[in-house]
Amino acid sequence: MPRLVLGDRSQLEPLIALYAEPTDVRHPFAPFPTEPLRTRDDLRRHFGGATTEADGIETFAAVERTVHATADPEVVIGEFHYVGRAHARDFDVACVFVLRVRAGRIIESRDYTDPVGFARAFGQLDTLAAALAG
Repeated sequence: MPRLVLGDRSQLEPLIALYAEPTDVRHPFAPFPTEPLRTRDDLRRHFGGATTEADGIETFAAVERTVHATADPEVVIGEFHYVGRAHARDFDVACVFVLRVRAGRIIESRDYTDPVGFARAFGQLDTLAAALAG
């Protein structure tokens, strides 16, 4: 994902190939209701619309990556931070993804991120606040 955000679109298809068809990807902390991503085409649209360098991102990386095993052999928890610099400001956004993997593909993912942290990082805090107030 970090290379995709930094404009390397060659990473799009390998990223999408990690997911089963169908899949079920949700963003429970999204500030507005969102539809689950169920197909690879949904994922392609989602990841293809990722924020890029053109949006003011100078650096973007996933760091402090930890994978936690669970009692269910299909379920893993990924914990990490997206860190970088955008609009001349550093950011650090904590993330936790809960994944269900079967036959080597992600069949389900719950992506817990900080939407306020991302809005602040990408210079969209006023836009988010106005939308929430509206």
